[in-house]
Amino acid sequence: MVPTCRNNQSWLPDVFNDLFDRNWMERASATAPAINVMENENGYELELAAPGMTKEDFKVRLNDNGDLVIDMEHKTNKEEKKDGRYLRREFHYGKFEQTMLLPDDAEREQINAKVENGILTVEIPKVKKVHVDEEKKFIEVK
Repeated sequence: MVPTCRNNQSWLPDVFNDLFDRNWMERASATAPAINVMENENGYELELAAPGMTKEDFKVRLNDNGDLVIDMEHKTNKEEKKDGRYLRREFHYGKFEQTMLLPDDAEREQINAKVENGILTVEIPKVKKVHVDEEKKFIEVK
């Protein structure tokens, strides 16, 4: 029998939950965009769904603790559209803030972000490991 997962994220590895924990994060609005986080050998890539948003609507920064903070605010006229009024409006994001703990191997000074086709992509490179030859580990005794 295959276990089912409906709205249950407990199947994610504990490392993922520790590094990108979403349970304690503050949200400025009840409607939060979907977020994907991927890892490869060179780093991490975070994607945040933000249809209709532009780069001017985002602020991506590191806080004093070195955590990644994504602020999103889209200012629109909530009252009326030019040719009518909304009878139902579900895909509006007013204000949103998400803070994420970064893994220890994240190269914080090299993080970059871009918005394209309604998706904010944040690239977080990993710190490059320097390979040390076995011979260089030993100090010659004279």
